[in-house]
Amino acid sequence: MSQSYDVKDLSLAPAGLNRLHWAEREMPVLRLIRERFGKERPLEGMRLSACLHVTTETANLMRTLQAGGANCVLCASNPLSTQDDVAAALVTEYGIPVYAIKGEDNESYYRHIAAAIDHRPHITMDDGADVVSTLHSTRREALADVIGGTEETTTGVIRLRALQQEGQLAYPIVAVNDANTKHFFDNRYGTGQSTIDGIIRATNTLLAGKTVVVAGYGWCSRGIAMRAEGMGANVIITEIAPLRALEAVMDGYRVMPMLEAAAVGDIFVTSTGNMNVIDMPHIERMKDGAMLANSGHFNVELNLDALVEHAVEVRQPRASVQQYVLPDGREINVLGEGRLINLAAAEGHPSAVMDMSFANQALCAEFMVQNHESLENAVYGVPKEIDDQIAALKLHAMGIEIDTLTPEQEHYLNSWSIGT
Repeated sequence: MSQSYDVKDLSLAPAGLNRLHWAEREMPVLRLIRERFGKERPLEGMRLSACLHVTTETANLMRTLQAGGANCVLCASNPLSTQDDVAAALVTEYGIPVYAIKGEDNESYYRHIAAAIDHRPHITMDDGADVVSTLHSTRREALADVIGGTEETTTGVIRLRALQQEGQLAYPIVAVNDANTKHFFDNRYGTGQSTIDGIIRATNTLLAGKTVVVAGYGWCSRGIAMRAEGMGANVIITEIAPLRALEAVMDGYRVMPMLEAAAVGDIFVTSTGNMNVIDMPHIERMKDGAMLANSGHFNVELNLDALVEHAVEVRQPRASVQQYVLPDGREINVLGEGRLINLAAAEGHPSAVMDMSFANQALCAEFMVQNHESLENAVYGVPKEIDDQIAALKLHAMGIEIDTLTPEQEHYLNSWSIGT
């Protein structure tokens, strides 16, 4: 068994605790679930290994799972997303082993994933499926204990469905990412605001009047485009899917191939879940001073290897900006090392939207404990009743009431015989 934690500095814990409690004020749904979990203990006896961004919001999720009886460990799902003070607070204040240090190298990152797997989890909770992929490749001996899992993000769900399609998925997993209370709000409003926040913190640039090129028009990219437009930017969308491209046109955006957009964009943001979305042929057409940011889970959305190969010099003009000088003298600025810009240069999603995402995580962990014996080794959507329950709790916490159907209306909606 590895050591009980690996964080930067335990003396940071008081600051992390203060920020954790600040975030909790904006997470009323998770607080209500934690209160119930504390009474009912639905996760009693379960070992749970979570690979998530180590933030104040995640800390409140860990507290909720712990209140439900789970024996939790936490590692980072991205080398640049850890908030070191929060990691320290979880260890010292709540006794939750954390393996995460902001800026850790690749070797440390996977050593921490190994430590989370050494916990021999019954339940995995992933953001990007790195724990799941490790379990299915080099740590298959630990699969015997796992009864189920959850997955937080689009990239992870893509990987899990590939595993399932190949007949390799060894246990059932709920795709939390696909819940309406997750992607409608977290992906659109959370990613939209926090991505713009990260770009501005990294560069202190004015978005008004700039041309912002957003790769993709899924829920995350829609939010980015919406918020960039709200800041006065001229937004261009690039897409590979005809329906989404058509939606972007109908929403008022210019749509064109990336190769065409590359010549006119000032700021480029990827959020697709794919690789080499911005490649060297695109970079070769970009303006001097162009900025590249990524809001997808992995930094492979930008072909950084090719950029490094072509650059004659690399500078660091600001803390979260790497400036690549090309042979013709043009400067291409990569923000946050091409990693999740909202976490590499800012604080990630606002707590209010993570409240719903992590409420899904907590309730889906409970669902897995209750139903794993009847589930096949497949990727499942979040049950509608959980989605609806979270939406109702959020409205209640906001002091908003809505209508309910009358018996007559319910009968009408469930009958076929009433016509014109």
